[in-house]
Amino acid sequence: MIPTLNEEATIGSIVATIRASLMDTFPLVDEIVVMDSGSGDATIERARHAGAKVFSASAVAPLHGDHSGKGENLWKSLFVTTGDITVFIDGDIQQFHEGFVAGLLGPLLDDAAIQFVKAFYQRPLDQGANRQPHGGGRVSEILIRPLFSLFYPELCEFLQPLSGEYAVRRKLLDQLPFPCGYGVETAHLIDVYRLHRMEAFAQCDLDCRVHRNRSVHELGEMAFSLLGTFLDRAQRDGMLVIPAERRTEYISHVMTEQGWRLQKKVLDQLERPAYISLSPTPTDHES
Repeated sequence: MIPTLNEEATIGSIVATIRASLMDTFPLVDEIVVMDSGSGDATIERARHAGAKVFSASAVAPLHGDHSGKGENLWKSLFVTTGDITVFIDGDIQQFHEGFVAGLLGPLLDDAAIQFVKAFYQRPLDQGANRQPHGGGRVSEILIRPLFSLFYPELCEFLQPLSGEYAVRRKLLDQLPFPCGYGVETAHLIDVYRLHRMEAFAQCDLDCRVHRNRSVHELGEMAFSLLGTFLDRAQRDGMLVIPAERRTEYISHVMTEQGWRLQKKVLDQLERPAYISLSPTPTDHES
């Protein structure tokens, strides 16, 4: 399933690749569904021409109303998809290949205990003529990873917690609420962890994902949405009081010659008291 909003540059190629490789050549995928948020470009026409079933989110399940946001598209897709496994793929991937789908399906087909497979990859950061090999997952690193370190450290195992590419068994998907906005991926990780712990998860290395990088303003909106979703879960789970041992340990991933490595770094989080509260001694002002 592919959620879209003005993705005319990439959606046709994505749909055509899935159809040619994973439907016509190898019958792995049963259906390709595009759920559109009201694109004003040629997204719908190109997706349909390439062989996808295309729906307008506002027209699906009208009795439940219509809201904006990526999570709304994903939720509305539950009304029109029929498979036992759903693979979510973002519609703006520039170097898409069939491995984005096959790689995510593999663990689910191989191991009945796996319920949810999350993609990870390098995310280059485009800065005009200068492309950095890493740095594209800015909100993941400056917001979600610090929050996970404090409240849900087990979820720091995910290299790309906000990746839009993941596969879920439908029986599990039907149990999950869907925030309408950008918080949907964060909510799904926390909620699946709450239901099944880490044993339900797997990760798949998709090498590299190139897509359009968002502006700082757009990232601010995304971060606001994510933070609201996260705090709702943390409050629900009784996590808003941070355990003392988690206040200093920051968990991240670093790339080494041997591949990705989980790194735990203790940060000095001591807070000094207000100066006025101190009782000065004769030596306090000596140099």
